[in-house]
Amino acid sequence: MRSHLLNDTTTEHYRRSVTEGVERVAAKLAATDRPFTGVTADDLAPRIDAIDLDRPLGDTTAVLDELEDVYLRDAVYFHHPRYLAHLNCPVVIPAVLGEAVLSAVNSSLDTWDQSAGGTLIERKLVDWTAARIGLGPAADGVFTSGGTQSNLQALLLAREETKTQDLGRLRVFASEVSHFSVQKSAKLLGLGPDAVVVVPVDHDKRMQTVALAHELERCAEAGLIPMAVVATAGTTDFGSIDPLPEIAGLCEQYGAWMHVDAAYGCGLLASLKYRHRIDGIERADSVTVDYHKSFFQPVSSSAVLVRDAATLRHATYHAEYLNPRRMVTERIPNQVDKSLQTTRRFDALKLWMTLRVMGADGIGALFDEVCDLAAEGWKLLAADPRFDVVVEPSLSTLVFRYVPAAVTDPAEIDRANLYARKALFASGDAVVAGTKVSGRHYLKFTLLNPETTTADITAVLDLIAGHAEQHLGESLDRAC
Repeated sequence: MRSHLLNDTTTEHYRRSVTEGVERVAAKLAATDRPFTGVTADDLAPRIDAIDLDRPLGDTTAVLDELEDVYLRDAVYFHHPRYLAHLNCPVVIPAVLGEAVLSAVNSSLDTWDQSAGGTLIERKLVDWTAARIGLGPAADGVFTSGGTQSNLQALLLAREETKTQDLGRLRVFASEVSHFSVQKSAKLLGLGPDAVVVVPVDHDKRMQTVALAHELERCAEAGLIPMAVVATAGTTDFGSIDPLPEIAGLCEQYGAWMHVDAAYGCGLLASLKYRHRIDGIERADSVTVDYHKSFFQPVSSSAVLVRDAATLRHATYHAEYLNPRRMVTERIPNQVDKSLQTTRRFDALKLWMTLRVMGADGIGALFDEVCDLAAEGWKLLAADPRFDVVVEPSLSTLVFRYVPAAVTDPAEIDRANLYARKALFASGDAVVAGTKVSGRHYLKFTLLNPETTTADITAVLDLIAGHAEQHLGESLDRAC
């Protein structure tokens, strides 16, 4: 079994095995003509259940053949231009190369003596991102597993900065379309059930600053503590961007920590055309970025950034076997001092490789393309009498629903849209997402693939309308 360990004696085995795997994936990508096969869990589960994990195949080719049957054939392929559902981006080749390198070397980014140059590369990328945001010379941060962890850590720092033990008095303000991780973080941080104050949004799904000011004033009058305001730069459902300068002003007035959840909108940091849409982000106390959403990176590649590096001390614990206190005075850079995680992958390498090959402008140009595409898609939807579109996009998300001319019952229209999404997924011809707006069912395009065209959008809209009309026709037949 030692022949399977990666070391100086097995490099040829490593080269052959990885090459064979890469060739399988490359062949699959080249042959994929739709984003999904339409397989159901009931179809796939028995094939996986039948595999006896205690009886290895012992041969890489045989295992790859098996993997084709249980995974590769039926995977959902985000690179396909008609995958239009969630915040999953196609990935750039330099980042995939970085993934291969970091997996083989297997550095752990918690301490210097496990990562050396990896530590410094991550720190350089944190500094680069903080500079792009404009957080100032005292900024710092750390890579995380994703936006949920970044939001949790940011709110942990905000909680500790209030310097109060009376957690029941703390309040967090977030818009009604903010990410669910705000509520989840509040619970994990031991805040009260009323800790998160939901602020209404305007017609464009942006936080209403007048309402925020009112809630902050109520908080002050009640003797409560405004722990943090979470502004969103790219909501999951709508891609909407809260009015960051106005929110920053209110945070300064009421002494609240300003956190910007830019997990989605961070692509604008590299944008050549639309960077101004997140003006005001430089006034934040902390920022969440998900490079694996809008920098075209493989999962995971994310970070939390802070204006004041000193606030990261709230996540610091020293263990004698890992990062004893003396290492601080010895100026040994241990990233675990800043992180909620201990063992941590060298995910920063993927972004490093991407920037060194493509440059920030290359990333920004790709993100600008999907923002431009969303603007064109909105025009198509607005001009199409079959559909109702909710808001003009700030990023690359379109929320809409099919509205038949001959049907007025909102519940029946809901059922038609739900059926259309399900039928489209089952066909494998395209994948779209869904959400609710004012209690009604809507569909969603999240456009993150520069290879997607307006022709793709038009074709998918026609498919949606066809499936919805089929459902309505069958409902009419049943009624008769």
